[in-house]
Amino acid sequence: MRYFLELAYFGKAYHGWQNQPNAISVQEEIERALSVVFQQKTAIVGAGRTDAGVHAKQIFAHFDTDNELEREAFQFKMNSLLPADIALKDVFKVKADAHARFDALSRSYEYHIVQQKDPFLEDRSYFLKNKLDVEKMNQAAEILKDYTNFKCFSKSKTDVKTYNCKISESVWKTENGVLVFHISADRFLRNMVRAIVGTLLEIGFGKQPVENMHEIIKSKDRSKAGTSVPAKALYLTNVTYPEIAIK
Repeated sequence: MRYFLELAYFGKAYHGWQNQPNAISVQEEIERALSVVFQQKTAIVGAGRTDAGVHAKQIFAHFDTDNELEREAFQFKMNSLLPADIALKDVFKVKADAHARFDALSRSYEYHIVQQKDPFLEDRSYFLKNKLDVEKMNQAAEILKDYTNFKCFSKSKTDVKTYNCKISESVWKTENGVLVFHISADRFLRNMVRAIVGTLLEIGFGKQPVENMHEIIKSKDRSKAGTSVPAKALYLTNVTYPEIAIK
């Protein structure tokens, strides 16, 4: 039987989602807890691979087991075993061929910026004191929806078959005193959101005009885009699936 896990985690202590030989990962901690519950090695497949230090308000993973799970009891056991910065929010049975990564229709991220020093948001946001032109940043963010090839925002030496992504949302909003960038797409490249935010900030600081966004994207050259912003302010917030995949 195949099950989906709905999870959330605070990424500061981890070198990203994916298992690594010499660093602790979110995937490793979840698989360790599952292996204790089932008394055998149990592997999971995640909806995506967040980078070191990135957080997730919602992410899904799937695994297979011969055991019929009782939702509340299983959730209680897992949360007792998982570290405090990883939480299992839900578990549910899915179709045998449902896939947490390949069946995902869209993924959404947020990037949080504060412009007043706040010790309680130090590990959760990016502090920038200089004034930003948010209107111009939103004009540039809107341009992203006109393109599909985002090689200019991808980490170099990334093994992907295509750099194409379809962005459906790209907008800055002020929420409870925090400047939040919302972006949704069918898929994302490695480091893509942090590179986009870095580029938009350069426009917001007046270092380059809004129109340059067209040339940056067309160049397909990572060196033309802005510097990647810190991981600590980036959150994976939502992953969507077709109903047919998970029922």
